[in-house]
Amino acid sequence: MIRKLVKQMLSAQIFSALAVSLCLLVDNIMIGRFYQEQGMASYTLANPLLLSIGAIGSLLAAGVQVACGKSLGSGSKEETNAGYSSAVAFGTAVSVLFAAAVVLFAPFLARAMGAGTSGGLYDMTKGYLIGFSIGAPGSMGALVLIPFLQMAGQGNLLIVAVLTMTVTDIALDLLNGLVLHWGMFGMGLASSLSYYAAIAVVGTYFLSKRCVFRFSFRGVSLKKIAELFRGGVPAGFNMASSVIMVFLLNRVLKSTGGSSALAAFAVITSLGNAANCITTGVGGVSLTLSGIFFHEEDRTALRTLIRCLSRYGVILGLAMGAFLVAAAPLLVSLFIAEPGETQRMAALGLRLFAAGMIPCSINNALKNAYQGTKRVFLTVLISLLEGTFFPVLAGFVFSRFMGTTGVWLYFLAGETLTLLFIAALVMILARKLPWQDGAALLLKKDFGVMPDCLLEMDIRSMEDVTAAAQKAEQFCRDHGQDAKVSNHIALCIEEMAANTIQHGFAMDQKHHDLSVRLLQKEADTVLRFRDDCGAFDPVSYIPKDGEDALGIRLVLAFAQDARYTYALNLNNVYIRIGREEAAEE
Repeated sequence: MIRKLVKQMLSAQIFSALAVSLCLLVDNIMIGRFYQEQGMASYTLANPLLLSIGAIGSLLAAGVQVACGKSLGSGSKEETNAGYSSAVAFGTAVSVLFAAAVVLFAPFLARAMGAGTSGGLYDMTKGYLIGFSIGAPGSMGALVLIPFLQMAGQGNLLIVAVLTMTVTDIALDLLNGLVLHWGMFGMGLASSLSYYAAIAVVGTYFLSKRCVFRFSFRGVSLKKIAELFRGGVPAGFNMASSVIMVFLLNRVLKSTGGSSALAAFAVITSLGNAANCITTGVGGVSLTLSGIFFHEEDRTALRTLIRCLSRYGVILGLAMGAFLVAAAPLLVSLFIAEPGETQRMAALGLRLFAAGMIPCSINNALKNAYQGTKRVFLTVLISLLEGTFFPVLAGFVFSRFMGTTGVWLYFLAGETLTLLFIAALVMILARKLPWQDGAALLLKKDFGVMPDCLLEMDIRSMEDVTAAAQKAEQFCRDHGQDAKVSNHIALCIEEMAANTIQHGFAMDQKHHDLSVRLLQKEADTVLRFRDDCGAFDPVSYIPKDGEDALGIRLVLAFAQDARYTYALNLNNVYIRIGREEAAEE
């Protein structure tokens, strides 16, 4: 089931990551067509500041994935809703303040970005900053709400929102370039309005009664915001590192290649950000699922997750890299129509960038898994090395010998050196090769349930239900449970699994899976049921047939705790049975 879940989530995450960069990609193409090299250079200079609001949004989005991964893993709807309310409220407040500050101080900010004090480059940079910053609440909303859409299983609505955003952006860019002639301000404003159009689409779900999340001002708290920040700190550092990297490399490029190099860099980063939807998707799945599996103390699931993501990362990274290498001249020509030095530099830089896709995918899988498994310091360290230190060092050093061409090695060198750093660290700390026995995860030896105290079963039919119940009863007896408690646990598995298959799986004609996990602890037994049928709560659903209902009521009567959550297109049921309470029933 984990492999199936990873495939489903990865496609959604890749698509959502592409959505975030799509407006900037379209903008860059239009900027290159209508405002040529100087327009591209002004975009490059404005980019670090625009990335800063993205850093805050990414921080909140990652915090949502971590915090809600924890609450979903424990089955707490209240905590999930508190995270939703706090993320929406804080994101709205910060993005409105950011927009107001940029509009007020745009002249100063343009000069600080290196656009000079007057002239065409200065005017274009200032105009784009103002136009794009107006949409800060919209872009923030897209970043913050995407994880919640994925948790609610609203993939189709996400597709509609992305298409709406793309069509709106293209239409408004053309309107600006062909009719209004508002310059770079109009290009930035087009992106802003397209983000708001996307928010209007997703709002049809979040403002409806069918939304599984509930916003309330009571749910907004400084404590929850602080939790989101703690969970999102690594992602914030990652984005902040990118801001610093772009700012510093802009300075190196301006000194080695002037505005032509800056324009080429704009093309490379724009196409690179779109291509990195793969690496971002890998990281997003890793962060969400590693947090859930970690709080479930599921070592096996974590190992399977990293193996799957590493394999998919290599395959998809290789495919995307090959595409970028082959299509580089054509892709660059979308931005820069006239053949020349700028076009040549951009094509070469894009091909060198493509070579870093595979190590970047693996780095993102591991980096985000460390965050999900509570190794936050390691995630922050890797983010700084990968996002700033190694790429800037490589760009600066190679530029001394190879000029502007040397700067284009920043991504490949940065990702490769980061992967080598992680591999060396794993071999030192775990004393194993990274791919041996899940060593790359750097889990503590005592993490999770001991193998002899854990029973995992997959159920697909009623015949499997009977076999699983018998196996569970014998497992409990082998671990010192008396006959009555063992029988209660077997009955729980039989009733809950049968209820799910008969009434949950019957919702459609598709193939479904149900996994059962039984953990023997000192004072109690924990059962976790997880299936991929439509939203169905076996804890609350009582069959109309009185005889069938008796078994479900009996299970709920002797369970100390029974909780249900629907997340990531999966039904999750958590049942805790105390030994003494079960024996007394």
